[in-house]
Amino acid sequence: MALRGTCRDVGDVAVVDFSGKITLGEGSAMLRKMVRDLVDTGHLKILLNLGDVDYIDSSGIGELVGAYTTVRGASGELKLVYLTKRVHDIIQITRLFTVFDVQADEDAAVRSFR
Repeated sequence: MALRGTCRDVGDVAVVDFSGKITLGEGSAMLRKMVRDLVDTGHLKILLNLGDVDYIDSSGIGELVGAYTTVRGASGELKLVYLTKRVHDIIQITRLFTVFDVQADEDAAVRSFR
């Protein structure tokens, strides 16, 4: 299944709900475009909901890191929520838990923004 993403605002936090696969090609390009568009329109508190992402490859991991870098470069914050077991394991294996702020649920994640 191709990656789909929808954006909604919860207070001043932009929540992006993704579903599908974040892989080389359209999936990673879509993630990159959505995050850049949010930053370009002034959204600096971004929460990526990965609860329906069933697969992520190395290109997808690279895009997550790139999204984090883009948001941080604009003095914003990017956090992850609702990781599936597969995505959680990949983030853990790559030791990206030291980079990303991963939250257990959306309410806690929204409250955790500065």
